[in-house]
Parts: sequence; structure tokens; C-alpha cells
Amino acid sequence: MKKLVSIEGMSCNHCVHHVTEALEELGAKDINVSLEKKSAEFESNESITDEKIKLAVEDAGYDVVKIESL
Repeated sequence: MKKLVSIEGMSCNHCVHHVTEALEELGAKDINVSLEKKSAEFESNESITDEKIKLAVEDAGYDVVKIESL
């Protein structure tokens, strides 16, 4: 299942790296974090809930605006 997460608070490539690492730790695959689009797009399985995604990104220091299934 493909997910799109809108994220606020990223300002540099270090931010992109932190969000990517947080999603990798959840088990997400094919992660593409875009600083310009303020989003992360990735493949997830049903064990990765929206709540887990939100907590992981927020623990990395960023705000989740919304999570969409694509």
C-alpha cells in the first residue's frame, strides 16, 4: 500500500534524512521524502498504521499534517 504523508517543519537535507530514517525503522520501503513538496511517499504494509507513522515522524521532530493512502 502506498502512503503520502504531508509534513511541516523540514528545512534542509538533514531533515529529509531524519524523516527517511524514522520511516525505515517502521519498515517502510521505496521511501521518497521531498523537501520541496513537504511530503514523504512510500510503500507500507498493513502493520504500519497511520498512528505509528505520525508518532515516528513527530518523534523525529516534525509535524504530520495529513496521511493519505494512494
